[in-house]
Amino acid sequence: MRIALNQMLSDSDPRRNLEIIEAGIAEAAGHQADLVVFPEAAMARFGTPLAAVAEPLKGPWAEAVRAMSARAGLTVVVGMFTPGDGGRVRNTLLITGPGVDTHYDKIHLFDALGYTESETVAPGRQPVTFQLNGLTFGVATCYDVRFPSLFHELAARGAQAILLPASWADGPGKADQWDVLVRARALDSGAWVLACDQASPRSIGRDPGTEPLGIGRSMAVSPSGEVRHQLDAAPGLLIVDLHTTELSASPRCVAGRRGA
Repeated sequence: MRIALNQMLSDSDPRRNLEIIEAGIAEAAGHQADLVVFPEAAMARFGTPLAAVAEPLKGPWAEAVRAMSARAGLTVVVGMFTPGDGGRVRNTLLITGPGVDTHYDKIHLFDALGYTESETVAPGRQPVTFQLNGLTFGVATCYDVRFPSLFHELAARGAQAILLPASWADGPGKADQWDVLVRARALDSGAWVLACDQASPRSIGRDPGTEPLGIGRSMAVSPSGEVRHQLDAAPGLLIVDLHTTELSASPRCVAGRRGA
């Protein structure tokens, strides 16, 4: 099983992000990936008026991703926003590909460090796993990584690898926290954790402002907590090979700068 983690930097325009995602799917297909993972908020970066861009799971944006996935013949996991309750949205992972069409709504919302995600985002309720090529995958989103119980539950449901799209806020100590938390959740769950963050705006000379955009540092972590490979802050691609016989990974980095 070959998995691509596409560390992109989202724009505020969902149409522009579809172009980035389409290029990323093609790049993953060129590396013979079975599955490509994009970050949280790949549809539109945080700081964008989310209610204005949110669409249903059968809306044009998600349908465009499904069509890209079908053309490439691989499964796609991508962060988007769907309508929620009370004028809020849901922070959703669309999971779509051959024989797979499901979604996960982020359960734990980032109400910390002066940021209140719950003001604009309604929480999800249900953990999600899916099957692909004989493996069971779990999914989680960004701030979920601070909650071991979710990863325990995903492991109890048979997850052998957990995909973690994120838009991890920058700040003092945040890179260390990211590294420690991702490794800890792999140890907790006894599963691979494949974490795909937004690239850092600083890596292309952009001021990130106050929004939680990303720091990069996407990584593949073994069940023993070992970081097998990790990207830097810039947009790039990480290829991970998961072998079904022993679930050992041989990741390699295909990193390079790309436009926002």
